[in-house]
Amino acid sequence: MTVALRGLSTVVPPTVLVQPEVRDVFAAQPGLNRLGQRIIQTSFDVSGISTRHTVLDELSWDAHPDDPVFFDIESGELLLPGTKARNELYAEHATGLYVEAGRAAVAATPGLEAADVTHVITVSCTGFYAPGPDFMIARELGLDEGVQRYHLGFMGCYASIPALRMAAQLCEADASAVVLVVSVELCTLHLRSSNDPDTIVASSLFADGAGAGIVTAREPEPGERAFALDRFATRITPTGEGDMAWKIGDHGFEMVLSNAVPAIIDEHITGALEPLFAHDDSLAEALATDASGEAVEHWAIHPGGRSILDKVEVRLALSEAQLVPARETLRDYGNMSSATVLFVMRRILDGSAAPGDRVAAMAFGPGLTVESALLTVMG
Repeated sequence: MTVALRGLSTVVPPTVLVQPEVRDVFAAQPGLNRLGQRIIQTSFDVSGISTRHTVLDELSWDAHPDDPVFFDIESGELLLPGTKARNELYAEHATGLYVEAGRAAVAATPGLEAADVTHVITVSCTGFYAPGPDFMIARELGLDEGVQRYHLGFMGCYASIPALRMAAQLCEADASAVVLVVSVELCTLHLRSSNDPDTIVASSLFADGAGAGIVTAREPEPGERAFALDRFATRITPTGEGDMAWKIGDHGFEMVLSNAVPAIIDEHITGALEPLFAHDDSLAEALATDASGEAVEHWAIHPGGRSILDKVEVRLALSEAQLVPARETLRDYGNMSSATVLFVMRRILDGSAAPGDRVAAMAFGPGLTVESALLTVMG
């Protein structure tokens, strides 16, 4: 039995943030010291990002709300709403993206209708509400009243891979299962001005977006592009627990993202891949001999930042072309936390990947945790 990821779809909100413009807004904030200003300039300029998307239309130069919550365009000042106000905006805007992405995934899966969905798995670490997004999807898409629903919350940037693994396990246990997986992250709700280096780096990277797909053992239609979900692995690195974290503060969620993270990934990424490749002698040998880029054609690496991609490319001896999907995703959309790896996978599927090509997907998050998956292109 082959369990496949089908109907892979991505959605972004309409408001576009242009990186140099956002940099200039942050650099002009009152209360910044000289070091903070230098870090802003460097972080934004070397991020590898050109544009990002946000649900906050008031961050657009075309929007002039009478009572701004995040940005007073008249003074150019970033405001400091509390966590409650930010989370209320999450509940307001996230539902539409969950439903839009879920509906797109169903529509993109030939031979399948919303009524066929037996399970829903939602993913997010940027907000909470109940009844939650799993409920909203079931109601708005008209799913069966008995649809089983699960939410993976507050796990961080790697969470879409455990969601796909859970979906695959449900299908392996019940061959008739049809699992809708939807990730929505509204990271820009937690942006704020600060002299803290971690907060500045987060403000230069994070964005909003949604990804969704159908996981099922049902055979894809002839010619349909999909991924066979071959294997999953997880690894907690022996160091890095305090270098990447996501906490709830009085003025939004607070990211800890130290400059040690790329070095930690560089040191431990080979070990993190060992359990994924262990069941295939050729892959295990390729990993041991620095030939992973030759054994696996495509790499869906979560672009947590430009320096992380640089470290992965060198450590695994990947070609520049193999990192193009990740770098282009970072350039066009920024870091959308858990949804981002789905954008990279979609770019690979829409590109030159041929049936039978292997894909290694990896994402990194708090812990420091590395989640990975081995996929095969179908269609």
